[in-house]
Parts: sequence; C-alpha cells; structure tokens
Amino acid sequence: MSSTSVAQPDSNKAVRGNGAAAWLAAERASSQAAVSPVVDLQRLEQIGRDLLIAIGEDPDRDGLIKTPNRFARMWREFIQYDPGTIDTTFSFESFHTDQMVCVSGIPVFSLCEHHLLPFRCEVAMAYIATEHVLGLSKFARIAQKHAHRLQVQERLVHSIADEITATTDSRDVAVLARGEHLCMQMRGVRSEGLMSTSVMRGLFRSTDAREEFLTLALGKKNGK
Repeated sequence: MSSTSVAQPDSNKAVRGNGAAAWLAAERASSQAAVSPVVDLQRLEQIGRDLLIAIGEDPDRDGLIKTPNRFARMWREFIQYDPGTIDTTFSFESFHTDQMVCVSGIPVFSLCEHHLLPFRCEVAMAYIATEHVLGLSKFARIAQKHAHRLQVQERLVHSIADEITATTDSRDVAVLARGEHLCMQMRGVRSEGLMSTSVMRGLFRSTDAREEFLTLALGKKNGK
C-alpha cells in the first residue's frame, strides 16, 4: 500500500461545528445507517448441505461432513465483517491548503451479486484536505466495509467515495478500483480481464487534479 499525505498533527480528534455543508447530509446519514444484516447460520448450513446434494455429492462422505458448517461460517464472516472505527479525523487547522491526500494499493475482496463469485480489487482513494484529515488506516477500513457485501464494482467505488465525503467534509474526492472477476474468468467467456471503475468529484473533474491523482495512484507502480 502506498500513500502520499501529510503527517497527522499531534492534536485531538476534530470536533465538527455547524459549518458542514447541507449537501453532505444524505451521504452522512446513509453511511452511519449502514448495518450488517443478521446471518442465519443454521439455515446457511442447511443450504450448504442441500447444495452438495443438488450437485450430486454426498454430504455425509469423508471430506464433506464439515463442509456445510464451513460454508455457513464463511458467509457469516464475510457478511458480518466489522471494519472497526472508520470516522477518525484529525484537526488540520494550523494552515489552509489544497493538498491532495492519496492512498493507493489497497486490496479488497468482494462477491459479485450476479453470480455469487469472488472478485478482487485494488483500490486507490484521494481527497483534497480541508480542516480535517482522515486517519491513514481508515482508508482501508472504509474500502473493506463496502466490499464485504454482495456488490458490483461500479457501486463499490461510489459507496467508498460517499463515505470519504461524509467523513472528511470534502467535496473533492476520487476513487479508482481495478478488479479481476471470477464470474468472467471461470465461467461464460472464461477470459482474463481487468475492470477499472472510477469516481471523480469536485476538483477531480478537472484535467490537472485527475492527472495528479492517476499519477499518484498508478504512475509509480512496477517502476514506472
């Protein structure tokens, strides 16, 4: 994971005043309201057993006896993932700046909601700092939070961008994801392919900011 950023100041967590823009209210409410659904472990275990029978296997044979339970626990671990605290910010009031904060190379796994098959993404995120900066580890927590659900990559980047916007109060947010999808590689066309999706908001809609972000996110990879 690579990043370019300012060192976090030695200060307390920022306490936000009443100056938060009204247009952020919907994103913030949606972010805070996101709650992992309750997983029915017993029912999932029965589904795992029924699946083995449906594909012609014997769930009582050696090697498969504990598979339905493993199947159920895998789904519970994925769906009920706890990202921990993601809204830690630090005061950045010593001076005002238009500095770009970018973190790249964050790997996440998710499940395609169309085929229930995994896909892996490498995510890069950036925002223009205002009076608050986001704790470095929170970038990965945000990405993992939104990956641990049935997803499509197009929605994933928007959800991450919404979370960063709501947490930092920055209008200028960019997210890039590059993913490999097993639903393409192991079924259907059965072909390799890299899918890229991005969200560019505020200043990142302009050529200069977009180019700087893409250079920071991708330019130094593999020695380039």
